[in-house]
Amino acid sequence: MIYDIVIIGGGPIGIACGLEAQKKGLSYLILEKGPIVNSLYNYPVNMQFFSSSERLEIDEIPFISKEAKPSRIEALEYYRRIATSNNLNIHLFEKVENVSKNDDFFSVKTSKDTYQAKNVIVATGFYDIPNKLGIPGEELAKVAHYYKDPHFYAGQKVAVVGASNSAIDAALECWRKGAEVTLIIRGKSVGDRVKYWVRPDVINRIEEGSIKAYYNANITQITATTLDIKTDQKEITIDNDFVLALIGYRPNFTFLEKMGIRLSDNEKRIPSYHEETMETNVKGIFLAGVICGGMETHKWFIENSRIHAKMIVKTILENQN
Repeated sequence: MIYDIVIIGGGPIGIACGLEAQKKGLSYLILEKGPIVNSLYNYPVNMQFFSSSERLEIDEIPFISKEAKPSRIEALEYYRRIATSNNLNIHLFEKVENVSKNDDFFSVKTSKDTYQAKNVIVATGFYDIPNKLGIPGEELAKVAHYYKDPHFYAGQKVAVVGASNSAIDAALECWRKGAEVTLIIRGKSVGDRVKYWVRPDVINRIEEGSIKAYYNANITQITATTLDIKTDQKEITIDNDFVLALIGYRPNFTFLEKMGIRLSDNEKRIPSYHEETMETNVKGIFLAGVICGGMETHKWFIENSRIHAKMIVKTILENQN
């Protein structure tokens, strides 16, 4: 079978693309390397979204949440029910390994099979590859680039690296479960984009001394029991049991380049695509969602990229006529 569309990524935007293709009568297949909305599944267990529930809706399907800002578990239920109740053609736990062009079709090789498609939509997000500190000791088992549950860190000396939502949420949650928390912040303050109801909370905890914070600081070395920290004023060593290096994530640029998609030469690494059609420089390959922003991972969200599904499917239909 030759599909009209193969969609790489079964997150909210990949699901939105599948819904739109299904409504327009196009044959499609969604390929997801993990469970449904794999990235959301791997978010911290207690995460609460910055966006309200209606802004996370896709295909005008109502998202009802207990509070204005839905939780991770509510989002998982919402997107899972959409996928199952609409009988979306989605293959789970099947990782895409390679995409190549054969004459008029694309060959999409996965960990389980190979599929043929007239068009490919890449909706893989950015959560797969963490940014690294690049320092001695980062390979130690005590260092994590993903954070899940604060209970694990109760009674431990935990250093949290970062100043964005993920780092600040982790610092507060771990402290509330009894961890001794130290924040290592590269800049001069807690990040401006931290959720507005969370930022005052962490600043108050820092000011009262419940959470120790070092600003204009970087970790220079990690050992089994300590951290070396350099600030603009001094160098210190502190005792440490665990490090949460939550300094952001990046799209899989190598995967994009292997498909022939051009990236900008600057540090933003923005993929080449047409803003009105979402088609890349490779005819028949489209981008959807946060991956469109390259390293600017704060630019695209569910709420402002769900429209990509309609834009892409409209273009594909027009190209067929």
